[in-house]
Amino acid sequence: MGQEMRPRTYASEGLILARRNFGEADRIIIIFTKNFGKISFIAKGVRRPKSRKRGHLEIFSHIKFQAAKGRGLDILTEAEIIDNFSQTRKDLKKVSVAYYFCEVVGRTTHENESHPAVLELVLEYLNKLETAKSLKKLRLEFAVRALVDLGFWPKGKLMLDPDMELETVIERKLSSIRVGKKVLGTSGH
Repeated sequence: MGQEMRPRTYASEGLILARRNFGEADRIIIIFTKNFGKISFIAKGVRRPKSRKRGHLEIFSHIKFQAAKGRGLDILTEAEIIDNFSQTRKDLKKVSVAYYFCEVVGRTTHENESHPAVLELVLEYLNKLETAKSLKKLRLEFAVRALVDLGFWPKGKLMLDPDMELETVIERKLSSIRVGKKVLGTSGH
């Protein structure tokens, strides 16, 4: 579904993959949406202390949102949390794995390409992460499933090194793997 397929104002749900400050008080938010794929939005005034959207726009939060087409980026007009995975946010090691999930999705998908199954996959793994014991196993399992679901790897074929396969697909190293390995330590738990 391309940009022109979205109406002037629209609503959907999605997962916040990334964000960066823009201008004085705005922020650019990248959301992997259920209906339209990955979209970059501008959230106007969200960095002001009185902004109502401020707490709803954290990375790896599952949100409902409303947006309006803008001249450049679409404008995020409303945002409401469906799940912010609060248990995960209490554990730095789990937070690093959640960032990894978001980085994998962000780097292996293109703007405006709808992949509802991949959104379901990442939400499934964020839910599993809340109570996971082996974070390394969960992270590698997610990488394999994401590569299969996106068509980069044949279903049922053994993948020996998911990290290497991912880096081959995106043609660069994932920064969250390096950070995650430092946080998780060499034991991988």
